[in-house]
Amino acid sequence: MRGSRMNPDRRTRSIMSIVIVMGLCCFFYILGAWQKSGTGRGDSIALRVTKETDCTILPNLHFETHHSMGGVNPLIMNNKVFKPCHIRYRDYTPCQDQNRAMTFPRENMTYRERHCPAENEKLHCLIPAPKGYVTPFAWPKSREYVPYANAPYKSLTVEKAVQNWIQHQGDVFHFPGGGTMFPNGASSYIDELASVIPLTDGTIRTALDTGCGVASWGAYLMDRNILTMSFAPRDSHEAQVQFALERGVPAVIGVLGTMKLPYPSRSFDMAHCSRCLIPWKSNDGMYMMEVDRVLRPGGYWILSGPPINWKKYYKTWQRSKQDSEEEQNRIENIAEMLCWNKIYEKENTVIWQKKANSNACHNKNGRTSKMCNVQDADDIWYKKMETCITPIPEGAQQLQKFPQRLFAVPPRILEGTPGVTEEVYEEDKKLWKKHVDTYKRVNKLIGKSRYRNIMDMNAGLGSFAAVLDSPGSWVMNVVPTISERNTLGIIYERGLIGIYHDWCEAFSTYPRTYDLIHASGVFSLYENKCDLEDILLEMDRILRPEGAVILRDNVEVLNKVRSTVTGMRWKSKLLDHEEGPLVPEKLLIALKTYWVGSKEGSSP
Repeated sequence: MRGSRMNPDRRTRSIMSIVIVMGLCCFFYILGAWQKSGTGRGDSIALRVTKETDCTILPNLHFETHHSMGGVNPLIMNNKVFKPCHIRYRDYTPCQDQNRAMTFPRENMTYRERHCPAENEKLHCLIPAPKGYVTPFAWPKSREYVPYANAPYKSLTVEKAVQNWIQHQGDVFHFPGGGTMFPNGASSYIDELASVIPLTDGTIRTALDTGCGVASWGAYLMDRNILTMSFAPRDSHEAQVQFALERGVPAVIGVLGTMKLPYPSRSFDMAHCSRCLIPWKSNDGMYMMEVDRVLRPGGYWILSGPPINWKKYYKTWQRSKQDSEEEQNRIENIAEMLCWNKIYEKENTVIWQKKANSNACHNKNGRTSKMCNVQDADDIWYKKMETCITPIPEGAQQLQKFPQRLFAVPPRILEGTPGVTEEVYEEDKKLWKKHVDTYKRVNKLIGKSRYRNIMDMNAGLGSFAAVLDSPGSWVMNVVPTISERNTLGIIYERGLIGIYHDWCEAFSTYPRTYDLIHASGVFSLYENKCDLEDILLEMDRILRPEGAVILRDNVEVLNKVRSTVTGMRWKSKLLDHEEGPLVPEKLLIALKTYWVGSKEGSSP
């Protein structure tokens, strides 16, 4: 009888236990979903808890520079340890290697274009910094002074002595701001251009400098809030692009040869050649047609130096009168064919302006046969240059002036870009505002003078750079060539600069040229396409000693990355997503330690 009286109580307790467990499960499921959604108070609670539990404070990472040899020994945690390369590789540029270049034809500068190593030729070691390497000076001092130990090459100080490019003064190089065609300084030269071109009202924001030397033109345009993409080949002018980047000026190794420039059509408000030695009259005007492709409607092209005003200067240039006259006439004819108006000519400088509606001009003058027949004018990676004129899309809209254009909806989105709507763009801006706020909490030096040269390896719509926009830094926005959405044109329309690139190959720059590298989703994007280790070694090559890295990706990928960088002399820490630990996307914050090479480094 006693057993029969207890059965109802046991059944009741069992039912109550089940109800309580189910209730708790439902409660925590709803709480987790609420927190993950980022709405309501769940997000703020998660952030406060994260802060209070010290999840965003990195006591083992010190982002300040020390200019010392401390911490040079690689960390050993049962991971692969990467040895340093031999010191002779300190300025190694894999896709512009001098020895490899000499095996290619010199015609049309083919040998100066990108020629990347085969898989079995790649280095699998860490590129060393030269002895005595120090962190570059902060901007704007860096514009004028570069530590000699960082790029110890004196040839330009002799070759360009009378042109005020560069001077060697003890343990620094001094850059007075001169150039071949403006020995009295870039500022006075730019003032002359500003008498014709509106350089101060935001009309001109992005510029292209072809054959840039040490990039003084771009360096001094920054005073007018203009970003210049400068490029020059790796040639006899030793380390010119390296000097530009040490000065804190955007630049890449590049050349007008046979391949299209790695920029979208209609990217630049202004293009410039100051005795850049590009044979503009050659190949039926192909090089001027390529400038026309990347120049916006209404944009300006400045040509300074030979053959302009040849009657006065041909003897000084040691050129024949006939050749100089023929060259200038040919350039004038090509400019007319492109529907450019000459608006200025004085001494050895000429300025042309591209017509705002050049399509109508071409149709009127019966030049439709010279128009390119292309489906996508921005599909340019490793594509041959063509002797045809790139048409402007019908209905192309006018850009706003800078800085309004930085956050206004870009015309390419309004005109229709696959996968990008106005709503997507607005949400992207909000998302990256939140992400950048997180980065600044983690590393309080972001947005300050500590990080001048910044790279975004997978820039998307450019919102990381837009939110970060600061006079003390600039961002090289890279759009991977395998991305589903081609967004680099949108980035330029926002008044930012960038470049196409495939991260299975080395970037067109010297070692140690970026202070901060940001990469969101890069390793997931390239999974099963190329080796994660190769991408990380390339990041290490272009990152300065004591430079910082911010990676955003799924946790499985970042754990692989963290395991690899442990053997690369990086210190790192894995952090939860802003919205809490339930989100599979995480952050990996890393710091490259300071070390320099020695003759005892390994030889691959």
